[in-house]
Amino acid sequence: MNWNSPAEFFAMGGYGLYVWGSFGVCAVTLALEPLLVHLRHKAIAQRLRRTAQADRLDQES
Repeated sequence: MNWNSPAEFFAMGGYGLYVWGSFGVCAVTLALEPLLVHLRHKAIAQRLRRTAQADRLDQES
């Protein structure tokens, strides 16, 4: 395709909403994934620490 102006480029022949919307959703997903992985890792580590502490307390009593 050959675009004569930036407006035509962003319109993408009438499909701009779908094209740029898809890019936007992908960008948001790629930006959030590392944060969500970090939060899950933190929660799992905390759960494992609590389980280990509960096991130690059970063994002491």
